[in-house]
Amino acid sequence: MAADVPGSDSGDPPSDREEAPHPSFEDYAAEPVPQAAVGSPGKDGNLELRFERVDGGTALVHDYATVPFHVSGTLASDPHPNASTVFLQSPTGGIAQGDRQDVEIAAGPEAIAHVTTQSSTKVQSMERNYAGADLRLSVGTGGYLEYVPEPTILHANSRYHQDLRIDLAAGATAVLGDVVVPGRLARGERFEFERYLSRVRAYGPEAMLFEDAAHLAPGDAGSVDPTDSGVLGEFTVYGTLYVVDPEMDAPAMSDRLHAAATEAVEAAEAAEAAESTGATEAIEATESNADDGGTGTGGGASGEGPSAETARAGASALPNGAGVAVRALGDRAETVQASLHAAWDAARRDLIDAPAPSGRKY
Repeated sequence: MAADVPGSDSGDPPSDREEAPHPSFEDYAAEPVPQAAVGSPGKDGNLELRFERVDGGTALVHDYATVPFHVSGTLASDPHPNASTVFLQSPTGGIAQGDRQDVEIAAGPEAIAHVTTQSSTKVQSMERNYAGADLRLSVGTGGYLEYVPEPTILHANSRYHQDLRIDLAAGATAVLGDVVVPGRLARGERFEFERYLSRVRAYGPEAMLFEDAAHLAPGDAGSVDPTDSGVLGEFTVYGTLYVVDPEMDAPAMSDRLHAAATEAVEAAEAAEAAESTGATEAIEATESNADDGGTGTGGGASGEGPSAETARAGASALPNGAGVAVRALGDRAETVQASLHAAWDAARRDLIDAPAPSGRKY
């Protein structure tokens, strides 16, 4: 009598053992998940979106989603008249241990599509295994695809791997955004996650254009401390915007996006300094009134804002003339997002003659 083969129709439950996406995740991949095994119902999320040019505009011609993804249709809210927008929704509380996600998004020739998420992706605390996402994006000839989700928040003890591949036909353009928040900052949780690995690979019609990776492992004593100089230093939140178009003038675009990103940082710092100054003046006025029976007018260093930088940003051309990468570091997700949004807006106006959509989600 032949033995049952794991994974056959024998009725055996799904196995937690799988090929790890990276050597650093091998030990995690071997750990069973007691609540629900990897691959069991509800643990594998699948999303498929395909946009095509239809009657002068862009239509979502195919969509398929399983938990935790939900697609409620398209929106015509984009500033570009021919663009189609999809907000990805999730009815769950976040990504849990053992979760796997497979995402495929395609924009056909001459299509213009914008895909984002309605809220941040929360990677929950874990005791076993890890969570992972594989994203495969493609853009047809003359097409334009944006994938700019809300930030990823890494809770304490989380382990998360993300792999994104983008394939571009001749004359295609892609804009990719990624912001990482290393914990629930309002609770004082910073860099308490165990491991985070993100890889981005871009391919043209004939060969790879570039590969970029970020690997942070504050839970590994043998790894580099993310707060070290040369990594994130004194900053906590970091984000990257990739504008991929091998036919653009990358050096010129890099200069424009650098100016836009840094100006946004300066504006955010000025606003934060003004807010801090106003709060200081109010506190000093209250204290002075209390000290002199209510006749004081305040004073002291009320005109001084924070002396340390709260964010930094910069842009550089990608290898092989593939486009431009913009990076921003900051103490707040809002500041990093504002910097990248400014760069995105500048790129969009140049590439498709339309501003970037508002960052506000309704």
